Order: sequence, then C-alpha cells, then structure tokens
Amino acid sequence: MNAVIDVLAGPWEYDFWRRALLVALLSGLVCGVVGTHVVLRGMAFIGDAVAHAVFPGIATAFVLGTNLVIGGAVAGVVTALLIAVVAQNRRLKEDSVIGIFFAAAFGLGIVILSAAPGYGGSLESFLFGSILGISDGDVVSVAVIGAILLLTTGLLNGRLVAATLDREQARAVGLPVFWLDLALYVMVTLAIVISLQAVGNVLVLALLVTPAAAARLLTDRLGVMTLLAPAIGAGGSVLGLYLSYAFDLAAGGLIVLSLTGVFVLCWLFAPRHGLLRRPGRPESTTDGAVGALVEVKS
Repeated sequence: MNAVIDVLAGPWEYDFWRRALLVALLSGLVCGVVGTHVVLRGMAFIGDAVAHAVFPGIATAFVLGTNLVIGGAVAGVVTALLIAVVAQNRRLKEDSVIGIFFAAAFGLGIVILSAAPGYGGSLESFLFGSILGISDGDVVSVAVIGAILLLTTGLLNGRLVAATLDREQARAVGLPVFWLDLALYVMVTLAIVISLQAVGNVLVLALLVTPAAAARLLTDRLGVMTLLAPAIGAGGSVLGLYLSYAFDLAAGGLIVLSLTGVFVLCWLFAPRHGLLRRPGRPESTTDGAVGALVEVKS
C-alpha cells in the first residue's frame, strides 16, 4: 500500500509532472468528445489522415522557430478544408480524397524536413510524443484550444449527429452539411494537434477513436456516450502516465495501451453488447446512431 501511495504522490513535487498530467487530462477529454462523432460517422481514417497532414506544419514551424502546435494546426486545418471542398464532388469518395491529400501533405513535410538539418530530435518527439517535456506555453495552447473545441462541440452536437445519420434529409431540412463537414474536420484536426505531444503522431489515432469506441459498447444513447468517452479518455491517459512513472517506460505507448485495455474489457463485459454479456440480456439490435437520432429529436 505504501508503494502505491508513493507512486501516486511522488511525482507531484515536479513542475513537469503537473504540466504533463494537465495535458493528458485535456487531451483525453477533448479527443473523447470529438471522437464520439468520428466513431458514429465511421471516419476513423480522417484521424489518421490529419495526423499525417500536420507534419508539414510542424516541420515549417521548426524551421521558422515558431510554435509547433500552431504550425501543425494551420497545416491540418488547410488540409481539412481542401478535403471538405474536393469531397463535395460526388464522383470521388471521401476516403479517396483523404488518401490523396494526407499523402501529399506528408510528402511536403518530408521535403521541408530534408531542408532542415538538426530536426531529428524534434521529429522523434513528434512521432512518439514527449509529454514530460511540455512547456508552460504548450499547456496554455492546449487549454485554450481544448476549451474552444469543447464549446464548439456542445453548440454543434445535434446538427453534427443529424448530418451523420442522413445527409440528404439534413440538406432537405436546411442544415449546412458542407459547413458541418468542414467544422468536424477542423475539430478533429485541432483535437489531434493538442494530443501530439502526449502520444505522438504514430499513436494519436488511438486517443481519438479508442475511448469513443469503448463508450459505444457501453451505451446506445449519444448523451451517455458523449460523457463516457471523455471519461475513458482522461482516465486512461492519467493511468498510462502513472504507469510510465512507476515503471520508467514510454508514456505515449502506455497511455494507448491503457485505453486499449479499457476497450478490451468493454468488448468482453459490456452489459448489452459485450462478448461475455450476462444471460438474459440480449444484444440490442438498435444501432447507437439511431438511438442518438431519437435523443436529438426528443
């Protein structure tokens, strides 16, 4: 018991730990909320695409000596805008457009990187995360962007769900589907950018998708899912961070593994949708998105 208390209380005397814990909490919360819409829409690929799309912005910001978070955000938003515009052409499927632009963005990042000697160390942090090296300025950036994202998601929640469930009906009732698509792409971009320092470019998709996927196994209601996903994201991020301190292992990897462990438990033991659900509790045939529509209309 004393050993557990030492692990929980020990790192609090360090400023870098408090900054890391705050960013882990914010990243988990924001990605959980935004990831709810990503999972409902079945667009996990956009998360992977945006994670690559921010690469040229990060590289450019390093070359210019400016804030890496801002650089990544600008590049990601520009790429998201291009995807949203080009994807309106009905002859092109959204996943094809995403594939084209994220490959182009990553290629541009490589070209910029080749002209920036000495970027290797920062590149490693970008790829695998460096949550214990976060500065006060980074914490402020993450907090401001995170607050804006949570507010925006709350304001657009019902409209985003309606556009997800039936795009043609959403257009028929006058919803601006294109602008809602663009808003969601930008929200995903910013959620990924603020999470890069926690888990890195390689693993950031897990922070966006895994908590929301676990929450979907636990409930058919969008409102409940929207609460569970950020709770799982924040809890898993904090758990991974403490495990990193206790065993002196990579924080980003342990955060993702902690979230994956929660997902596996939900997949096995979720009351209605788990593989080992209790007898007498049949699996619901109601899709989570349909339940969300009922909730929105009510």
